[in-house]
Amino acid sequence: MSRPVLYLAITNHGFGHAVRMASIASQVQKLNPNILLVLVTTAPRWLLESYIDGDFLYRYRAFDVGVIQSDSLTMDLVATKEKMIEYRFREMEIVKGEVEFITMNQVGLIVADIPAMAATIGEKAGIPCWMMSNFGWDFIYRAWGGEFNSIADWLSSRYQLCQRLFRLPLAEEMRSFPVIEDVGLTGGIPRYDESHLREKFNLMVETEKTVLLTFGGLGIEAIPYENLSCFPDWQFITFAKNAPDLPNLIKINDNLYRPVDLMPLCGKVVSKPGFSTFAESMRLDIPLISLTRKGFAEAEILLQGLKNYSFHNIVNYQDFFEGNWDFLKAELSPPQSNDKILKNGTETIAQEIVNFFSNSIFSKS
Repeated sequence: MSRPVLYLAITNHGFGHAVRMASIASQVQKLNPNILLVLVTTAPRWLLESYIDGDFLYRYRAFDVGVIQSDSLTMDLVATKEKMIEYRFREMEIVKGEVEFITMNQVGLIVADIPAMAATIGEKAGIPCWMMSNFGWDFIYRAWGGEFNSIADWLSSRYQLCQRLFRLPLAEEMRSFPVIEDVGLTGGIPRYDESHLREKFNLMVETEKTVLLTFGGLGIEAIPYENLSCFPDWQFITFAKNAPDLPNLIKINDNLYRPVDLMPLCGKVVSKPGFSTFAESMRLDIPLISLTRKGFAEAEILLQGLKNYSFHNIVNYQDFFEGNWDFLKAELSPPQSNDKILKNGTETIAQEIVNFFSNSIFSKS
């Protein structure tokens, strides 16, 4: 009996899309270890392995660029536009190569987050393409106007080929998709005992004065780490490779550990607007302090969601870089909404994937 094969296409932008897809892949593997996972992405393999315990195939491919950035906040729109025009020109060439791979390996289902080209691949290969996200790239590009409008139109036309969208919380309307199902937050589950982490990283017990600083896979240039000297009895945790050596800054360099593993030991998470960090913090009910971010349409939606569902503070970009970080001592604002955000997106999407293969000819061949 041949194994059912799942093709997971991930947009080429930062680490957040890879994190939420890898969390889905890990849950699929737990529910049905017989399903062969193919992770199709340019995200580093070590990142995927930090979420997926078992084996998977790693196919290094890109279908888009998202936004080209020098760090997690600085965008290069000119380079982004030029690269997306190139992808549009090369679409049929890229699709042809993936269809050949899919046919040869008897792939049964594509799930994408959220490269539009994946829907074209699914159509040409004659298999379903499902997607998951809280935004489409057409939404991001259309906000920039000008030549980005034609790129957005192209992407919208591809999204319309998607048979099923799992719309995550903190989302735009995503009108390009014909079939939309709302699900809960996605993210990883902490996998280490707190006592193990405290001993390994020499972490103090007082969570209220323990802060995780996490700014996505690209990080932020020129973080004013000197402000940490104003908090000598506090402890800060970072995964940034370029962080300085400071007495109250714990640097995590081991790829076995992820931000979500350290979150339960922290009283606050300080971040830029990013779905995966927000989602993993909210799933664990950890308060969030977020910077603002101009020029990226998703950011305002994320920040409004943060206000609605989490204890929070929102810090002006300028205050973060030029202030003394008094915001760490400020009282957190409570959630503005009485509604509770759903947290079961990982489990829901993974179960639907497993159900597809259980009901499919691929599981019986």
